[in-house]
Amino acid sequence: MPETQRILIAMPVFNERKYVDHVLDKVLKFHGDLLLIDDGSTDGTAEVLADRARVRKDIHLLQHPENRGYGQSLIDAFKWARKRGYDWVITMDCDEQHEPERIPDFKAAIATDEWDVISGSRYLQQRADDDLPPTDRRSINATITTMINDLFGFKLTDSFCGFKAHSVSAMARLKLDIPGYAFPLQFWPQVASKALRVTEIPVRLIYNDPNRHFGGLLDDASNRLKHYLEVLSNELIRIGDQTRAEQVRTISEEAGSAGKEIVSQKLVPQAAETCEECCCK
Repeated sequence: MPETQRILIAMPVFNERKYVDHVLDKVLKFHGDLLLIDDGSTDGTAEVLADRARVRKDIHLLQHPENRGYGQSLIDAFKWARKRGYDWVITMDCDEQHEPERIPDFKAAIATDEWDVISGSRYLQQRADDDLPPTDRRSINATITTMINDLFGFKLTDSFCGFKAHSVSAMARLKLDIPGYAFPLQFWPQVASKALRVTEIPVRLIYNDPNRHFGGLLDDASNRLKHYLEVLSNELIRIGDQTRAEQVRTISEEAGSAGKEIVSQKLVPQAAETCEECCCK
């Protein structure tokens, strides 16, 4: 990795007053260039972040006047990094579910210069100290991950983990505009369409608060799955794959029916050459 390579850690934050001080102290032990994206916090988090940014020049703060969504925070982080000449953005959460101790692992993968996206996976390697994920979240993750793999020839084990390293130049090639939790359902199709180089590295599975809410209709698992599939279908149309977009839309309609399972085998397999070009190694 060239000495001039610049890495930014971007952390979307929304109402994390309970965790923010401890998390920032730990992250700063492993990397000293942070962008904090306050997504309209109302619990005092915004004030804590502002105080931190005033004290340290290597902590940068981007504040949304209202809650705009997790996806929008990532999109804004990529734009911020590109304007300021960064080469990589490592994204991680601020709720103690992503271990700062793994930051050197991402840096080591970046140093190989072999990848455009380095994605953390909570399911790549099982650990004795892993937490048990909420059943609905694990089920939806497994369903969507299998579908993403079948559609695009990836070999992902965790399509939703937010602990990732992103090449800034690669992200500039994508047209990302999904502001909410469905962001990965736009991200992965575009990564595939641009034949970006993807790998996974293991991270610990941590759920400090399994009762956390997504908000509104998305708190219901069937509604959440249906929404994810609708975003995926729309993105397939956007990248010119009308046939499989219709297949996903049909599956999405079934997802709204009680008792029906989502079967990814209904999808037309992805062409083999895509797997060679951009799938996980």
